[in-house]
Amino acid sequence: MAATTTYSQLIEDVKQYAERFDAPFIAQIPRFIALAENRIAAEVRGLGYVRYASGSFNASDAVVEKPSRWRETSSWFYVKNGSVVFLKQRGYSYVRSYWPDLSQTGDPVYYSDYDYEHLLVVPTPAEPLTFELAYFERPLPLSESNQVNWTTQYAPQLLLYASLLEAQPFLKRSERIAEFQGLFDRAAAAVSNEAQRRLGGDQTLLRTEG
Repeated sequence: MAATTTYSQLIEDVKQYAERFDAPFIAQIPRFIALAENRIAAEVRGLGYVRYASGSFNASDAVVEKPSRWRETSSWFYVKNGSVVFLKQRGYSYVRSYWPDLSQTGDPVYYSDYDYEHLLVVPTPAEPLTFELAYFERPLPLSESNQVNWTTQYAPQLLLYASLLEAQPFLKRSERIAEFQGLFDRAAAAVSNEAQRRLGGDQTLLRTEG
């Protein structure tokens, strides 16, 4: 594992790797880091981003609010009569075709995204069953006042390479995009592979069921 970094140190590292110390470039580094964080959130699945939310369905309500800073559902189960029942993810069109009348209730089987802040579960729950939702969280953005997060502590090279990759178009160095893309891809694979080893081969938390 690479040494822990901080937001301030990352800015210094980007300057050193890019060999650019002029004010216009330095002013853009926070933007490169923000773009890098978005790239990591979209492409990388690691245990450090997994969170769990417990709750209960509202009877006769098929729409469930997503947790704060949610970015992707990993798995979702509820408990009925002492048994755990895992919901299956499907596309919105499939879910609505399967259960077109949301006023009708039953035991939930499928779920889909409803919008960015809500999930849809069908059949519409008939009773307030308790559930647990595993999801990937979007970490709080790094800044001068938020110097560290899981990525800076456990995968700093991933963040560095992603930041440098985002910087290349600004630097007009298109010939180096493939180089930093490769470095980023390898670092991202290392994070995912570590998660797979720690899970003992269980892929449930690394991908959403299709």
